Amino acid sequence: MAANNGPASSIAAVSMFVPIEDTLKPSIPKLELPAKDTILLSADSVYANLGLARKGLSRQAFQFAWKGYKKLLSKGKIRRDDVLSICDFSQSSKRRRLYIIDMEEQKLLMHTFVAHGRNSGSEYAGKFSNRPESHQSSLGFYVTRSTYYGEHGLSLKIDGLEKGINDKALARHIVVHGSDYVGKDFLKSNKITGRSFGCPAVPREHAPQIIETIKNGSCLFIYHPSKKYLDSSKILNV
Repeated sequence: MAANNGPASSIAAVSMFVPIEDTLKPSIPKLELPAKDTILLSADSVYANLGLARKGLSRQAFQFAWKGYKKLLSKGKIRRDDVLSICDFSQSSKRRRLYIIDMEEQKLLMHTFVAHGRNSGSEYAGKFSNRPESHQSSLGFYVTRSTYYGEHGLSLKIDGLEKGINDKALARHIVVHGSDYVGKDFLKSNKITGRSFGCPAVPREHAPQIIETIKNGSCLFIYHPSKKYLDSSKILNV
């Protein structure tokens, strides 16, 4: 070791020597972005890496989904951090507008069709409600719960996390389930995807895989650029 190579006086002399040019270097403060900006930067990075623009998902939809997902994780509202699901109801029901993302591997696991409520609109959704028997979709953040077998086969309960916006989802029996009125085969003979009573129904052939992938505590975000929702969501604004 260096301490054994010479007398203590030599060591002291060396340790006190500082090159004059080092004393002239200005101190450069470390700049830190505000938390909001760092969240958006990380969201944009993942959005670009996944090529989601080419898949039809808007940057804004993903930024909101990312922000809410991060916030819910920090508050312990969602148990699983490995998967994030986004229903983009700003898109036509004829498009694949459900995105299931592996957050650990940062890859798109599934990209398929999803229905909105029959009273939310025809080809495009535009009306949303938390009211029982409204037959409308509810926007916002959900956490997935347990599965069960019902009239649509394997189904997945989802719990709305936004009071006054989607918190009656369980009472309304809003679930993820498979249906024959959703998917490319249905669209071969119909102008638009069929509509549900408010459930985010998916193609029957994809339902088991979707449900098994996202069940038991993952985050689901149902998006639409509704000013009423975007202004009132506490998850996005507080």
